[in-house]
Amino acid sequence: MYLVTASEMQKMDRLTIESFGIPGMVLMENAGRGATRFFLDQFGDAENKKIGVVAGRGNNGGDGFVIARYLAQKKMRITVYLLSESHKVKGDAAANLNLLHPLKVPVIEMPDQDSFSRHKTHMRHEAIWIDAILGTGLKSDVKGFFKDVIDFINGSNKPVFSVDIASGLNSDTGQPCGICIQAKATATFAFAKTGHILFPGADYTGNLEIVDIGIPPYIADDVRPLQHLLTLDLIRAVFQPRPSDAHKGHTGHLLVIAGSPGKTGAAAMTALSAMRAGAGLVTLGVPSSLNPILEAHVTEAMTDSLPEVREGILGETSFSRIMDLLSDKKCIALGPGIGTAPETKTLVHRILQKSTKPMVIDADGLNNLVGHTEILKNLKIPVILTPHPGEMARLINTTVAEVQKDRIHCAREFAKNFNTHVVLKGAGSVVAHPDGSAFINPTGNPGMASGGMGDVLTGIIAGFIAQGHSPELAAHAGVYLHGATADAFANTKAPFGYLATEVQNAIPETIKKFADSV
Repeated sequence: MYLVTASEMQKMDRLTIESFGIPGMVLMENAGRGATRFFLDQFGDAENKKIGVVAGRGNNGGDGFVIARYLAQKKMRITVYLLSESHKVKGDAAANLNLLHPLKVPVIEMPDQDSFSRHKTHMRHEAIWIDAILGTGLKSDVKGFFKDVIDFINGSNKPVFSVDIASGLNSDTGQPCGICIQAKATATFAFAKTGHILFPGADYTGNLEIVDIGIPPYIADDVRPLQHLLTLDLIRAVFQPRPSDAHKGHTGHLLVIAGSPGKTGAAAMTALSAMRAGAGLVTLGVPSSLNPILEAHVTEAMTDSLPEVREGILGETSFSRIMDLLSDKKCIALGPGIGTAPETKTLVHRILQKSTKPMVIDADGLNNLVGHTEILKNLKIPVILTPHPGEMARLINTTVAEVQKDRIHCAREFAKNFNTHVVLKGAGSVVAHPDGSAFINPTGNPGMASGGMGDVLTGIIAGFIAQGHSPELAAHAGVYLHGATADAFANTKAPFGYLATEVQNAIPETIKKFADSV
Protein backbone atom coordinates (compact mmCIF):
# COMPACT_ATOMS: atom_id res chain seq x y z
CA MET A 1 0.00 0.00 0.00
CA TYR A 2 1.32 3.41 -0.99
CA LEU A 3 2.25 5.92 1.68
CA VAL A 4 2.62 9.43 0.31
CA THR A 5 4.50 12.60 1.10
CA ALA A 6 2.87 16.01 1.02
CA SER A 7 4.41 16.83 -2.37
CA GLU A 8 3.33 13.49 -3.86
CA MET A 9 -0.23 14.05 -2.68
CA GLN A 10 -0.28 17.58 -4.09
CA LYS A 11 0.91 16.22 -7.43
CA MET A 12 -1.83 13.58 -7.47
CA ASP A 13 -4.47 16.21 -6.69
CA ARG A 14 -3.19 18.45 -9.48
CA LEU A 15 -3.04 15.67 -12.05
CA THR A 16 -6.53 14.49 -11.12
CA ILE A 17 -7.89 17.99 -11.66
CA GLU A 18 -5.87 18.90 -14.76
CA SER A 19 -5.45 15.69 -16.71
CA PHE A 20 -8.35 13.54 -15.52
CA GLY A 21 -10.81 16.38 -15.30
CA ILE A 22 -12.31 15.96 -11.83
CA PRO A 23 -12.83 19.50 -10.46
CA GLY A 24 -11.19 20.39 -7.18
CA MET A 25 -14.64 21.16 -5.80
CA VAL A 26 -15.64 17.54 -6.36
CA LEU A 27 -12.51 16.23 -4.64
CA MET A 28 -13.21 18.48 -1.67
CA GLU A 29 -16.83 17.34 -1.56
CA ASN A 30 -15.79 13.69 -1.66
CA ALA A 31 -13.25 14.31 1.10
CA GLY A 32 -15.72 16.08 3.37
CA ARG A 33 -18.49 13.55 2.79
CA GLY A 34 -16.22 10.58 3.52
CA ALA A 35 -14.72 12.29 6.57
CA THR A 36 -18.23 12.96 7.90
CA ARG A 37 -19.09 9.27 7.67
CA PHE A 38 -15.97 8.38 9.65
CA PHE A 39 -16.66 11.14 12.20
CA LEU A 40 -20.14 9.78 12.87
CA ASP A 41 -18.71 6.28 13.19
CA GLN A 42 -16.11 7.42 15.73
CA PHE A 43 -18.39 9.79 17.65
CA GLY A 44 -21.70 8.00 17.81
CA ASP A 45 -22.90 10.22 20.65
CA ALA A 46 -22.18 13.50 18.83
CA GLU A 47 -25.80 14.15 17.85
CA ASN A 48 -26.66 15.84 21.14
CA LYS A 49 -23.33 17.59 21.68
CA LYS A 50 -21.91 20.93 20.64
CA ILE A 51 -19.29 20.55 17.93
CA GLY A 52 -16.67 23.15 17.11
CA VAL A 53 -14.95 23.16 13.72
CA VAL A 54 -11.66 25.08 13.85
CA ALA A 55 -10.64 25.91 10.30
CA GLY A 56 -7.83 27.64 8.49
CA ARG A 57 -8.36 29.49 5.23
CA GLY A 58 -6.81 26.86 2.95
CA ASN A 59 -8.12 23.61 1.49
CA ASN A 60 -7.91 21.87 4.86
CA GLY A 61 -10.34 24.46 6.14
CA GLY A 62 -12.45 23.87 3.02
CA ASP A 63 -12.72 20.18 3.91
CA GLY A 64 -13.81 21.28 7.38
CA PHE A 65 -16.54 23.50 5.90
CA VAL A 66 -17.92 20.54 3.94
CA ILE A 67 -18.02 18.44 7.13
CA ALA A 68 -19.75 21.29 8.97
CA ARG A 69 -22.38 21.46 6.21
CA TYR A 70 -23.13 17.74 6.32
CA LEU A 71 -23.40 17.74 10.10
CA ALA A 72 -25.62 20.82 10.06
CA GLN A 73 -27.93 19.09 7.59
CA LYS A 74 -28.28 16.36 10.21
CA LYS A 75 -29.49 19.06 12.65
CA MET A 76 -26.34 18.84 14.74
CA ARG A 77 -25.11 21.88 16.69
CA ILE A 78 -22.13 23.21 14.74
CA THR A 79 -20.01 26.32 15.18
CA VAL A 80 -17.16 27.14 12.80
CA TYR A 81 -14.20 29.06 14.23
CA LEU A 82 -12.39 30.53 11.22
CA LEU A 83 -8.77 31.48 11.91
CA SER A 84 -8.92 34.17 9.25
CA GLU A 85 -11.14 36.88 7.88
CA SER A 86 -13.79 35.42 5.59
CA HIS A 87 -12.78 37.51 2.57
CA LYS A 88 -9.29 35.99 2.65
CA VAL A 89 -10.64 32.49 2.03
CA LYS A 90 -10.33 31.75 -1.69
CA GLY A 91 -11.22 29.16 -4.34
CA ASP A 92 -13.04 25.94 -3.49
CA ALA A 93 -12.69 26.61 0.23
CA ALA A 94 -14.50 29.95 -0.17
CA ALA A 95 -17.30 28.30 -2.14
CA ASN A 96 -17.86 25.77 0.63
CA LEU A 97 -17.69 28.46 3.31
CA ASN A 98 -20.45 30.37 1.51
CA LEU A 99 -22.64 27.25 1.49
CA LEU A 100 -22.79 27.41 5.27
CA HIS A 101 -24.70 30.70 5.29
CA PRO A 102 -28.09 29.34 4.05
CA LEU A 103 -27.87 26.67 6.74
CA LYS A 104 -27.34 29.38 9.38
CA VAL A 105 -24.15 27.72 10.64
CA PRO A 106 -22.42 30.26 12.92
CA VAL A 107 -19.02 31.28 11.55
CA ILE A 108 -16.89 33.14 14.09
CA GLU A 109 -13.91 34.93 12.61
CA MET A 110 -10.77 34.70 14.73
CA PRO A 111 -7.96 36.12 12.58
CA ASP A 112 -5.68 37.14 15.45
CA GLN A 113 -4.79 36.70 19.10
CA ASP A 114 -7.20 39.38 20.33
CA SER A 115 -10.23 37.82 18.64
CA PHE A 116 -9.21 34.38 19.86
CA SER A 117 -8.98 35.70 23.43
CA ARG A 118 -12.47 37.21 23.14
CA HIS A 119 -14.04 33.93 22.06
CA LYS A 120 -12.30 31.53 24.45
CA THR A 121 -15.27 31.52 26.83
CA HIS A 122 -17.62 30.52 24.02
CA MET A 123 -15.19 27.85 22.83
CA ARG A 124 -15.11 26.17 26.24
CA HIS A 125 -18.71 25.05 25.72
CA GLU A 126 -17.82 22.82 22.74
CA ALA A 127 -17.90 19.10 23.52
CA ILE A 128 -16.09 17.83 20.39
CA TRP A 129 -13.51 19.52 18.20
CA ILE A 130 -13.02 19.07 14.47
CA ASP A 131 -9.50 20.15 13.53
CA ALA A 132 -9.25 21.57 10.00
CA ILE A 133 -6.52 24.12 10.65
CA LEU A 134 -3.30 23.39 8.79
CA GLY A 135 -3.31 20.29 6.57
CA THR A 136 -0.37 18.36 5.14
CA GLY A 137 1.93 21.03 3.79
CA LEU A 138 3.36 22.18 7.12
CA LYS A 139 7.16 22.06 7.45
CA SER A 140 8.10 24.75 9.99
CA ASP A 141 7.11 25.10 13.64
CA VAL A 142 3.62 26.35 14.44
CA LYS A 143 3.85 29.85 15.88
CA GLY A 144 1.73 32.80 16.92
CA PHE A 145 -1.87 32.45 17.86
CA PHE A 146 -2.22 29.24 15.81
CA LYS A 147 0.05 27.69 18.42
CA ASP A 148 -2.15 29.10 21.17
CA VAL A 149 -5.30 27.72 19.51
CA ILE A 150 -3.81 24.24 19.26
CA ASP A 151 -2.64 24.44 22.85
CA PHE A 152 -6.15 25.50 23.89
CA ILE A 153 -7.78 22.59 22.07
CA ASN A 154 -5.36 20.06 23.54
CA GLY A 155 -5.87 21.55 26.98
CA SER A 156 -9.66 21.44 26.73
CA ASN A 157 -9.67 17.67 27.38
CA LYS A 158 -12.31 17.30 24.66
CA PRO A 159 -11.99 14.65 21.94
CA VAL A 160 -10.60 15.87 18.62
CA PHE A 161 -11.28 14.67 15.08
CA SER A 162 -8.57 15.75 12.63
CA VAL A 163 -9.16 16.38 8.94
CA ASP A 164 -6.45 14.82 6.75
CA ILE A 165 -3.75 15.17 9.41
CA ALA A 166 -3.46 16.42 12.97
CA SER A 167 -2.58 20.12 12.69
CA GLY A 168 1.06 20.66 13.57
CA LEU A 169 2.18 17.20 12.45
CA ASN A 170 4.80 16.97 9.70
CA SER A 171 3.13 14.67 7.20
CA ASP A 172 6.46 13.36 5.85
CA THR A 173 8.36 12.64 9.08
CA GLY A 174 5.69 12.10 11.74
CA GLN A 175 7.36 14.72 13.94
CA PRO A 176 5.37 17.51 15.63
CA CYS A 177 6.23 20.97 14.39
CA GLY A 178 6.65 22.51 17.80
CA ILE A 179 3.11 21.68 18.86
CA CYS A 180 0.53 19.31 17.44
CA ILE A 181 -3.14 18.46 17.85
CA GLN A 182 -3.68 15.25 19.81
CA ALA A 183 -6.42 13.59 17.79
CA LYS A 184 -8.67 10.74 18.81
CA ALA A 185 -9.28 9.94 15.15
CA THR A 186 -8.17 11.23 11.75
CA ALA A 187 -9.76 10.95 8.33
CA THR A 188 -7.15 11.25 5.60
CA PHE A 189 -7.72 11.38 1.87
CA ALA A 190 -6.71 9.00 -0.93
CA PHE A 191 -3.65 7.60 0.84
CA ALA A 192 -2.15 7.53 4.29
CA LYS A 193 0.75 9.93 4.71
CA THR A 194 4.04 8.67 6.05
CA GLY A 195 3.62 10.91 9.08
CA HIS A 196 0.45 9.03 10.05
CA ILE A 197 2.35 5.75 10.32
CA LEU A 198 5.74 6.79 11.68
CA PHE A 199 6.10 7.49 15.38
CA PRO A 200 5.34 9.70 17.17
CA GLY A 201 2.93 10.72 14.39
CA ALA A 202 0.87 7.56 14.82
CA ASP A 203 0.17 8.52 18.44
CA TYR A 204 -1.01 12.01 17.44
CA THR A 205 -3.19 10.58 14.66
CA GLY A 206 -5.36 8.22 16.69
CA ASN A 207 -7.67 5.94 14.73
CA LEU A 208 -6.95 6.44 11.03
CA GLU A 209 -9.38 6.08 8.13
CA ILE A 210 -8.39 6.48 4.48
CA VAL A 211 -11.19 8.13 2.49
CA ASP A 212 -11.44 7.48 -1.26
CA ILE A 213 -11.88 10.85 -2.96
CA GLY A 214 -11.79 9.66 -6.56
CA ILE A 215 -8.11 9.84 -7.56
CA PRO A 216 -7.68 7.29 -10.39
CA PRO A 217 -5.25 4.45 -9.65
CA TYR A 218 -3.22 5.17 -12.78
CA ILE A 219 -2.37 8.65 -11.50
CA ALA A 220 -1.04 7.21 -8.26
CA ASP A 221 0.98 4.69 -10.25
CA ASP A 222 2.35 7.46 -12.48
CA VAL A 223 3.45 9.50 -9.46
CA ARG A 224 4.84 6.25 -8.01
CA PRO A 225 5.36 7.08 -4.34
CA LEU A 226 8.49 5.48 -2.95
CA GLN A 227 7.01 4.80 0.48
CA HIS A 228 4.91 1.74 1.25
CA LEU A 229 3.17 0.17 4.21
CA LEU A 230 4.21 -3.42 4.74
CA THR A 231 1.25 -5.79 4.57
CA LEU A 232 0.82 -9.53 4.68
CA ASP A 233 -0.09 -9.48 1.00
CA LEU A 234 3.40 -8.21 0.15
CA ILE A 235 5.15 -11.11 1.87
CA ARG A 236 2.83 -14.06 1.22
CA ALA A 237 5.39 -15.75 -1.04
CA VAL A 238 7.52 -16.56 2.00
CA PHE A 239 4.71 -18.64 3.51
CA GLN A 240 3.74 -20.72 0.48
CA PRO A 241 3.53 -24.47 1.12
CA ARG A 242 6.72 -26.41 0.50
CA PRO A 243 6.94 -29.35 -1.91
CA SER A 244 5.96 -32.61 -0.28
CA ASP A 245 9.44 -34.05 -0.81
CA ALA A 246 11.35 -31.06 0.61
CA HIS A 247 14.29 -31.85 2.90
CA LYS A 248 16.88 -29.85 4.79
CA GLY A 249 19.16 -29.70 1.78
CA HIS A 250 16.44 -27.87 -0.12
CA THR A 251 15.73 -25.27 2.54
CA GLY A 252 19.07 -23.54 2.82
CA HIS A 253 22.23 -23.55 4.89
CA LEU A 254 23.14 -20.43 6.87
CA LEU A 255 26.48 -19.49 8.38
CA VAL A 256 26.37 -17.38 11.57
CA ILE A 257 29.57 -15.74 12.83
CA ALA A 258 28.86 -14.45 16.32
CA GLY A 259 29.66 -14.54 20.00
CA SER A 260 32.30 -13.32 22.46
CA PRO A 261 32.68 -13.64 26.25
CA GLY A 262 29.41 -12.67 27.91
CA LYS A 263 27.52 -12.62 24.61
CA THR A 264 26.99 -16.25 23.75
CA GLY A 265 23.24 -15.71 24.00
CA ALA A 266 23.28 -13.42 20.96
CA ALA A 267 24.93 -16.13 18.90
CA ALA A 268 22.48 -18.79 20.07
CA MET A 269 19.37 -16.72 19.45
CA THR A 270 20.49 -15.75 15.95
CA ALA A 271 21.13 -19.37 14.98
CA LEU A 272 17.95 -20.79 16.48
CA SER A 273 15.75 -17.99 15.13
CA ALA A 274 16.97 -18.79 11.63
CA MET A 275 15.87 -22.38 12.15
CA ARG A 276 12.53 -21.27 13.60
CA ALA A 277 12.06 -19.23 10.41
CA GLY A 278 12.58 -22.36 8.33
CA ALA A 279 16.28 -22.56 7.45
CA GLY A 280 17.16 -26.19 6.90
CA LEU A 281 20.69 -26.04 8.31
CA VAL A 282 22.62 -23.52 10.41
CA THR A 283 26.32 -23.58 11.18
CA LEU A 284 27.33 -21.34 14.05
CA GLY A 285 30.98 -20.24 13.93
CA VAL A 286 32.21 -19.12 17.36
CA PRO A 287 35.52 -18.54 19.15
CA SER A 288 36.98 -21.93 20.05
CA SER A 289 36.93 -21.31 23.81
CA LEU A 290 33.19 -20.62 23.63
CA ASN A 291 32.33 -23.60 21.49
CA PRO A 292 31.58 -25.96 24.42
CA ILE A 293 29.00 -23.48 25.73
CA LEU A 294 27.27 -23.06 22.37
CA GLU A 295 27.52 -26.74 21.47
CA ALA A 296 25.58 -27.65 24.59
CA HIS A 297 23.04 -24.87 24.20
CA VAL A 298 22.30 -24.93 20.47
CA THR A 299 21.48 -28.54 19.86
CA GLU A 300 19.70 -28.20 16.50
CA ALA A 301 22.40 -26.09 14.85
CA MET A 302 25.94 -27.20 14.08
CA THR A 303 28.83 -25.34 15.65
CA ASP A 304 32.32 -24.75 14.38
CA SER A 305 35.25 -23.91 16.65
CA LEU A 306 37.06 -20.92 15.13
CA PRO A 307 40.70 -20.02 15.91
CA GLU A 308 41.07 -17.16 18.39
CA VAL A 309 43.61 -14.37 18.72
CA ARG A 310 43.03 -14.55 22.48
CA GLU A 311 40.41 -16.15 24.65
CA GLY A 312 36.96 -15.56 23.21
CA ILE A 313 38.13 -13.05 20.60
CA LEU A 314 38.10 -13.62 16.83
CA GLY A 315 40.64 -12.09 14.48
CA GLU A 316 42.28 -12.72 11.12
CA THR A 317 43.46 -16.15 12.27
CA SER A 318 39.91 -17.41 11.68
CA PHE A 319 39.47 -15.81 8.27
CA SER A 320 40.50 -18.79 6.17
CA ARG A 321 38.28 -21.15 8.15
CA ILE A 322 35.31 -18.81 7.77
CA MET A 323 35.84 -18.63 4.01
CA ASP A 324 35.94 -22.42 3.85
CA LEU A 325 32.73 -22.65 5.85
CA LEU A 326 31.03 -20.09 3.63
CA SER A 327 31.69 -21.95 0.39
CA ASP A 328 28.54 -24.10 0.51
CA LYS A 329 26.29 -21.68 2.41
CA LYS A 330 23.48 -19.53 1.04
CA CYS A 331 23.92 -16.59 3.39
CA ILE A 332 26.04 -15.31 6.27
CA ALA A 333 24.82 -13.52 9.41
CA LEU A 334 27.66 -11.51 10.88
CA GLY A 335 28.06 -9.65 14.11
CA PRO A 336 25.71 -10.54 17.00
CA GLY A 337 27.80 -10.40 20.15
CA ILE A 338 31.08 -10.71 18.21
CA GLY A 339 32.78 -7.84 20.06
CA THR A 340 34.72 -4.81 18.83
CA ALA A 341 38.33 -5.70 19.53
CA PRO A 342 40.71 -4.25 16.92
CA GLU A 343 41.47 -7.74 15.62
CA THR A 344 37.76 -8.48 15.27
CA LYS A 345 37.20 -5.25 13.37
CA THR A 346 39.88 -6.25 10.85
CA LEU A 347 38.24 -9.66 10.45
CA VAL A 348 34.80 -8.14 9.84
CA HIS A 349 36.20 -5.87 7.13
CA ARG A 350 37.94 -8.79 5.37
CA ILE A 351 34.83 -10.96 5.46
CA LEU A 352 32.82 -8.13 3.94
CA GLN A 353 35.34 -7.57 1.18
CA LYS A 354 35.78 -11.26 0.31
CA SER A 355 32.35 -12.78 0.84
CA THR A 356 30.53 -14.03 -2.24
CA LYS A 357 27.25 -14.70 -0.40
CA PRO A 358 24.46 -12.38 0.77
CA MET A 359 25.09 -11.01 4.22
CA VAL A 360 23.05 -9.76 7.17
CA ILE A 361 25.07 -7.51 9.49
CA ASP A 362 23.89 -6.63 12.99
CA ALA A 363 25.06 -5.41 16.36
CA ASP A 364 28.87 -5.51 16.70
CA GLY A 365 29.15 -6.20 12.99
CA LEU A 366 27.74 -2.71 12.53
CA ASN A 367 29.84 -1.20 15.30
CA ASN A 368 32.95 -2.53 13.57
CA LEU A 369 31.97 -0.57 10.46
CA VAL A 370 31.91 2.81 12.22
CA GLY A 371 34.33 5.07 10.36
CA HIS A 372 34.74 2.48 7.61
CA THR A 373 31.39 2.53 5.82
CA GLU A 374 33.13 3.21 2.48
CA ILE A 375 33.85 -0.52 2.38
CA LEU A 376 30.18 -1.07 1.62
CA LYS A 377 30.27 0.87 -1.65
CA ASN A 378 32.41 -1.64 -3.52
CA LEU A 379 30.73 -4.87 -2.51
CA LYS A 380 29.42 -7.27 -5.14
CA ILE A 381 26.98 -9.03 -2.81
CA PRO A 382 23.63 -7.98 -1.32
CA VAL A 383 24.06 -6.69 2.22
CA ILE A 384 21.34 -6.05 4.79
CA LEU A 385 22.20 -3.83 7.75
CA THR A 386 19.90 -3.99 10.79
CA PRO A 387 20.81 -1.03 13.03
CA HIS A 388 18.81 0.32 15.92
CA PRO A 389 18.82 4.16 16.11
CA GLY A 390 21.98 4.23 18.23
CA GLU A 391 23.91 2.06 15.79
CA MET A 392 22.58 4.10 12.88
CA ALA A 393 23.72 7.30 14.55
CA ARG A 394 27.22 5.90 14.98
CA LEU A 395 27.38 4.74 11.37
CA ILE A 396 26.57 8.21 10.00
CA ASN A 397 28.27 10.18 12.79
CA THR A 398 25.23 11.94 14.17
CA THR A 399 22.94 11.75 17.18
CA VAL A 400 20.06 9.43 17.89
CA ALA A 401 17.77 12.47 18.00
CA GLU A 402 18.76 13.41 14.45
CA VAL A 403 18.11 9.88 13.23
CA GLN A 404 14.68 9.82 14.86
CA LYS A 405 13.71 13.20 13.38
CA ASP A 406 13.38 11.66 9.92
CA ARG A 407 13.77 7.90 10.01
CA ILE A 408 12.75 7.31 6.42
CA HIS A 409 15.19 9.87 5.03
CA CYS A 410 18.01 8.54 7.20
CA ALA A 411 17.51 4.90 6.19
CA ARG A 412 16.84 5.73 2.55
CA GLU A 413 19.91 7.92 2.08
CA PHE A 414 22.20 5.35 3.64
CA ALA A 415 20.75 2.58 1.50
CA LYS A 416 21.15 4.64 -1.68
CA ASN A 417 24.61 5.99 -0.89
CA PHE A 418 26.09 2.64 0.14
CA ASN A 419 24.09 0.31 -2.10
CA THR A 420 22.74 -1.67 0.84
CA HIS A 421 19.43 -2.69 2.31
CA VAL A 422 18.76 -1.05 5.68
CA VAL A 423 16.41 -2.18 8.40
CA LEU A 424 16.23 0.76 10.80
CA LYS A 425 14.70 -0.84 13.86
CA GLY A 426 12.33 0.81 16.31
CA ALA A 427 8.65 1.66 16.51
CA GLY A 428 7.56 1.47 12.87
CA SER A 429 10.77 -0.16 11.61
CA VAL A 430 11.84 1.26 8.25
CA VAL A 431 13.17 -1.04 5.53
CA ALA A 432 15.00 0.95 2.84
CA HIS A 433 16.54 -0.24 -0.42
CA PRO A 434 19.18 1.07 -2.84
CA ASP A 435 16.49 2.12 -5.36
CA GLY A 436 15.12 4.67 -2.88
CA SER A 437 12.03 2.72 -1.90
CA ALA A 438 11.14 2.49 1.77
CA PHE A 439 8.68 0.28 3.64
CA ILE A 440 7.24 0.93 7.09
CA ASN A 441 6.39 -2.03 9.28
CA PRO A 442 3.09 -1.78 11.20
CA THR A 443 3.67 -4.78 13.50
CA GLY A 444 5.44 -4.78 16.83
CA ASN A 445 4.89 -3.15 20.22
CA PRO A 446 6.77 -1.54 23.14
CA GLY A 447 7.12 -4.90 24.88
CA MET A 448 9.87 -5.68 22.37
CA ALA A 449 12.15 -3.19 24.12
CA SER A 450 14.27 -5.88 25.73
CA GLY A 451 17.60 -7.56 25.11
CA GLY A 452 17.95 -10.13 22.35
CA MET A 453 15.07 -9.03 20.12
CA GLY A 454 17.50 -7.75 17.48
CA ASP A 455 19.34 -11.09 17.43
CA VAL A 456 16.07 -12.87 16.78
CA LEU A 457 15.30 -10.53 13.88
CA THR A 458 18.75 -11.05 12.38
CA GLY A 459 18.24 -14.80 12.46
CA ILE A 460 14.81 -14.60 10.85
CA ILE A 461 15.97 -12.40 7.97
CA ALA A 462 19.11 -14.46 7.36
CA GLY A 463 17.05 -17.65 7.57
CA PHE A 464 14.72 -16.41 4.84
CA ILE A 465 17.63 -15.50 2.58
CA ALA A 466 19.14 -18.95 3.15
CA GLN A 467 15.86 -20.43 1.90
CA GLY A 468 16.31 -18.63 -1.40
CA HIS A 469 14.23 -15.48 -0.92
CA SER A 470 15.51 -12.13 -2.14
CA PRO A 471 17.09 -9.76 0.39
CA GLU A 472 14.16 -7.37 -0.12
CA LEU A 473 11.51 -9.99 0.58
CA ALA A 474 13.51 -11.49 3.44
CA ALA A 475 13.82 -8.10 5.14
CA HIS A 476 10.13 -7.31 4.66
CA ALA A 477 8.93 -10.69 5.86
CA GLY A 478 11.43 -10.73 8.71
CA VAL A 479 10.36 -7.47 10.34
CA TYR A 480 6.67 -8.18 9.77
CA LEU A 481 6.82 -11.73 11.18
CA HIS A 482 9.02 -10.66 14.11
CA GLY A 483 6.64 -7.87 15.12
CA ALA A 484 3.50 -9.94 14.60
CA THR A 485 4.86 -12.74 16.80
CA ALA A 486 5.55 -10.25 19.58
CA ASP A 487 2.08 -8.73 19.09
CA ALA A 488 0.55 -12.12 19.87
CA PHE A 489 2.22 -12.00 23.30
CA ALA A 490 1.11 -8.44 23.92
CA ASN A 491 -2.47 -9.28 22.94
CA THR A 492 -2.84 -12.54 24.85
CA LYS A 493 -0.38 -12.53 27.75
CA ALA A 494 1.11 -9.19 28.81
CA PRO A 495 2.05 -5.83 27.26
CA PHE A 496 5.66 -6.41 28.29
CA GLY A 497 7.79 -8.89 30.19
CA TYR A 498 8.00 -11.55 27.49
CA LEU A 499 11.49 -12.56 26.37
CA ALA A 500 13.30 -12.65 23.06
CA THR A 501 13.61 -16.44 23.32
CA GLU A 502 9.84 -16.69 23.82
CA VAL A 503 9.29 -14.70 20.63
CA GLN A 504 11.86 -16.91 18.91
CA ASN A 505 10.06 -20.08 19.94
CA ALA A 506 6.64 -18.75 18.94
CA ILE A 507 7.69 -17.93 15.37
CA PRO A 508 6.22 -21.16 13.92
CA GLU A 509 2.79 -20.33 15.38
CA THR A 510 2.74 -17.03 13.53
CA ILE A 511 4.02 -18.68 10.36
CA LYS A 512 1.09 -21.12 10.58
CA LYS A 513 -1.39 -18.24 10.86
CA PHE A 514 0.13 -16.56 7.83
CA ALA A 515 0.36 -19.82 5.86
CA ASP A 516 -3.29 -20.62 6.60
CA SER A 517 -4.29 -17.29 5.09
CA VAL A 518 -2.36 -17.85 1.84
